[in-house]
Amino acid sequence: MRGGRIRLDQPAPPRRRLLPEYDPEAFGVLSERIARFLGTGRFIVWMTLIIIVWLVWNVTVPRELRFDPYPFIFLTLMLSLQASYAAPLILLAQNRQDDRDRVTREQERKQNERSISDTEYLTREIAALRIGLGEVATRDWIRSELQDLVRDMSEQRSPGRAEPGRESPDR
Repeated sequence: MRGGRIRLDQPAPPRRRLLPEYDPEAFGVLSERIARFLGTGRFIVWMTLIIIVWLVWNVTVPRELRFDPYPFIFLTLMLSLQASYAAPLILLAQNRQDDRDRVTREQERKQNERSISDTEYLTREIAALRIGLGEVATRDWIRSELQDLVRDMSEQRSPGRAEPGRESPDR
């Protein structure tokens, strides 16, 4: 800046930020991994084992070694803390999955539109070919015409009547 004026032809200097910067994609991937783990049987088993060990320790060991006596306030606090982090991470993972599903649905919709357009085009082409073939002599039509001619010729040459002056070719 010269003389207190802002220069528009140069990038602004980076601003100081109070909060640290993070990569939202990396955070999203991490949250999906955590949410995926929280939804497994392995997590349930580990959480159950930890709680059982916690309870057994705080009930059976001497009072001096207990770190969370009977009402288990600290255990309740830890479970609440785990739940308070798990719920937003699960919601974040679901939102990311919804975004992926929306993109997939949009791509499928566009693909379906292209397929319908292609099918309509091919239907018009087949209709045009059928109309064009309606004016062309087909093999079956030619065969029927030839059969009619052979029948007409055989009627004209009946076996008892030979034309005068000509012998039949099969003799």
